Amino acid sequence: MTYLITGASGMLGHDLQEALTGREVTALGRAELDVTDLEAVRAAVAGHTAVINAAAYTKVDDAESHEADASAVNAVGARNLAVAAREAGAKLVQVSTDYVFDGSATSPYQEDHPLAPISAYGRTKADGERAVLAEHPNGGYIVRTAWLYGKNGPNFAATMAKLAANGVDPAVVTDQLGQPTWTADLAAQIVALLDADAPAGIYHGTNAGQASWYEFAQAVFAAVGADPARVSPTDSSAFVRPAPRPAYSVLGHDAWATAGLAPMRDWREAFEAATQHGVVTAP
Repeated sequence: MTYLITGASGMLGHDLQEALTGREVTALGRAELDVTDLEAVRAAVAGHTAVINAAAYTKVDDAESHEADASAVNAVGARNLAVAAREAGAKLVQVSTDYVFDGSATSPYQEDHPLAPISAYGRTKADGERAVLAEHPNGGYIVRTAWLYGKNGPNFAATMAKLAANGVDPAVVTDQLGQPTWTADLAAQIVALLDADAPAGIYHGTNAGQASWYEFAQAVFAAVGADPARVSPTDSSAFVRPAPRPAYSVLGHDAWATAGLAPMRDWREAFEAATQHGVVTAP
């Protein structure tokens, strides 16, 4: 297979390149490819048999007042890649998000759960999903993820490690639950999905288990040798932001069995491995 990675300069994009070491890969960041330009996308996709779209407008709060800008990348860009991939006979993996759900569930969201985004970012990503499935039903893969951290970009774990090193004792919310997910694990899972020639459709790419942001912050403090008790619990009312956050972002993983693949490992096991790889360290 020949692979095209869009959004290659981002945190996941870097780990996708590592996961595909030794294969024929074209890695394009935002400066090299404007996914909102259909003709540019067609030219970039030509000659590839698999496309992984990690390009996204991810400024969740800014999207509330710039929804058209977010939609151009997250919805129109996804549609352009789906059209180009279908025309080229290539598979397309569209990386999506837990924000396509409203966060009101009390048990893990299954892959076929109805979409109900509560933010502009979520709406644009949901539109991107619909576009991919409509334009490329036989070769389009939606891989939803959440709570990403890794070594090649800003993320919650890096922020907490910096606070620990600088002597700051943060208050972190206990009323938002999700699945901290290492980008290296996600990248490997996406490559495995393509290698398996799995059925097109929707998959959930998160590490297993669940945690609150408070529990994740405590794990980060412990990993960098700081006292986890320095992290204090609070709730979302203390952090009012333009975009509402889903309170429950735990995703189910049943679709992997259909592909003959195991779901991703528990988040604590992944976090320990990430720590050993120097992903989470005190600055």
